[in-house]
Amino acid sequence: MTRLLIADDHELVRETIAAYLAEAGQLEVIQSADLEDALVRLASTGPVDLVLLDYTMPGMSLPEGVHRAIDANAPNPVALLSGTASPDTARRALAAGAAGFLPKTMAPETLITAVRHLLNGGTYAPQQFLESDQKNRKNLHLTPRELDVLRGICEGKANKEIARDLEVQEVTIKLHVKTLCRKLNARNRTHAAMIGRDLDLL
Repeated sequence: MTRLLIADDHELVRETIAAYLAEAGQLEVIQSADLEDALVRLASTGPVDLVLLDYTMPGMSLPEGVHRAIDANAPNPVALLSGTASPDTARRALAAGAAGFLPKTMAPETLITAVRHLLNGGTYAPQQFLESDQKNRKNLHLTPRELDVLRGICEGKANKEIARDLEVQEVTIKLHVKTLCRKLNARNRTHAAMIGRDLDLL
């Protein structure tokens, strides 16, 4: 049976995708919670037919993490999964040697199609996704103060701490966070930090 390894630190997401792929794709799916565990499993079991790595899980990085996984699973393909990474990040992953980039926002049926395409030796990256940020990146403008606030969020600081660092009122930081979320199309401050990192804004 075709074997696939999926590594993702979000247990619910990982198990949901793994269960769907196993049932719909008739695959044997091995699960890992981070890159190091995935590499250990590959070392013990040998290469699998396809590795799917979450871009934002612990230990993952570009291009080092992709290169390590490719070496461990040679000669078989490695692809990335992500719910937040930007099209620019997807292009960097493909340039690093990944066989594909699969947004977690894709429909389940499309995911199966993409996995089968990768298993057949193809590459997969939705062209519409890759091109989706060209216009948005040109129109995206964060002020120096908004970047300061975003940096504070990425460092895990609370609004009160950021306000103290920047010597402004906490309510001012709250307004900046609200503006950041709107500009970045983020659901919340944590999501804004993830998007900011993926877009290399800091």
